Amino acid sequence: MTRVEDHGNGIARAAALLREARYAVALTGAGASTPSGIPDFRSPGSGVWERFNPMEVASIYAFRRHPEQFYDWIRPMVETLLTAKPNPFHTAVATLEAQGRLRAIITQNIDDLHQKAGAREVLELHGHLREATCISCYRVAPSQELLNHFLALDDVPRCAECGGVMKPNVVLFGEQLPIQVVNAAMAHVRRADLMLVAGSSLEVMPASQVPFLVHERGGRLIVINLTPTYIDELADVVIHADLAQVMPRIVQFCLRE
Repeated sequence: MTRVEDHGNGIARAAALLREARYAVALTGAGASTPSGIPDFRSPGSGVWERFNPMEVASIYAFRRHPEQFYDWIRPMVETLLTAKPNPFHTAVATLEAQGRLRAIITQNIDDLHQKAGAREVLELHGHLREATCISCYRVAPSQELLNHFLALDDVPRCAECGGVMKPNVVLFGEQLPIQVVNAAMAHVRRADLMLVAGSSLEVMPASQVPFLVHERGGRLIVINLTPTYIDELADVVIHADLAQVMPRIVQFCLRE
């Protein structure tokens, strides 16, 4: 990984593009939260899917047959997610939104860290852990107490009404994305003249196509990610570095206006 100091020109250019943009939108992925201690899924050597088969532990089909396997798999992640704190990247993005330089944050993450950092317009394509839904009667309930009970007793969370298994409101393999969230996100994408892509490998559909849609309409792209993405060759600024260090520098440059 290169030093942040080596990206001075890119940081300055990214800040200039954000200042010039009329309607900037961010797309964030798992890399946005790794500085907060949350592992990503696809990084070579450390990604979650190098150790687990997603269809066996994180698909809706597996969940319905063996919910205990899902909860055994997700237990360490839940412990991490419930205690994780926003990192400087989340804070910087929330600052840009508060300044009016970002209109929305479209995220693939389920960790709630953008909101905890103060961001307001956050569109969670893959759901969240704030609520859970019974797969039998479809009752929706806040998940905090359910998850705390699960962590304390290692019991699969069950519905208080019918005793069915409660599933966190995260999107598993085989499930559709939340249509209202997708529609709201696409409304922002259609208006965007700039997209900041941060911490995403851009390997998961349909989020992976969102930056291309912005580019196709003449919008500009800023990419900040440790590893290359397919959209790099089309981007106006590409920075392969630690986004928790890069993003605060970009905000500093924006404030110099």
